[in-house]
Amino acid sequence: MTSPEEQFSALFDSTHVALLGYAVRRVTDPADAADVVAETFLVAWRRLDDVPPGSEARPWLFGVARRVLANHYRGERRRHALADRLRDSLHQVVPPPEIHEPSLVERAVARLGDDDRELLHLLAWEELAREDIAVAMGLSRATVRVRLHRARARLREAMRDIESELDSAALQRITMTGHESRRWATARPGTEEIS
Repeated sequence: MTSPEEQFSALFDSTHVALLGYAVRRVTDPADAADVVAETFLVAWRRLDDVPPGSEARPWLFGVARRVLANHYRGERRRHALADRLRDSLHQVVPPPEIHEPSLVERAVARLGDDDRELLHLLAWEELAREDIAVAMGLSRATVRVRLHRARARLREAMRDIESELDSAALQRITMTGHESRRWATARPGTEEIS
């Protein structure tokens, strides 16, 4: 007599490729297909005693997969409807922001790595305490303290770099403008200077 684990393993080995193909052809994202197959086998594991023996197991699993896909589609429709409602209510509550030139801080934050940005956003935008950031990011408080210190240092450095670039660009424009005006004056010989 085979154990439940052996029975399930044999069921998985004989059907998972076919079920994955079935799911892939019915969803837009391959990751969703993997979720559908995983959910199908979860149902099979829970109801292992209900799985028909032999060749009847395969169509039974396809029936389960079909129901899992139906639930997936319903969930997608609900998510899209909710997203539409949230988008509509967001525009009513908060008007779309005016397009503006990003500030020095915004530019500097954009140059940081993902982890630094997330830490600073949780601290500044979400107004989370260090303890809360530690929970949200799955880190210890000490790690959050060290990473925040480093993120702030990198932010200051990025801001200095941007200021330096802006100063260089402004100086270059001034230099080029002066150069252009001298060239214009020499390019038109015979023009009289008004005194």
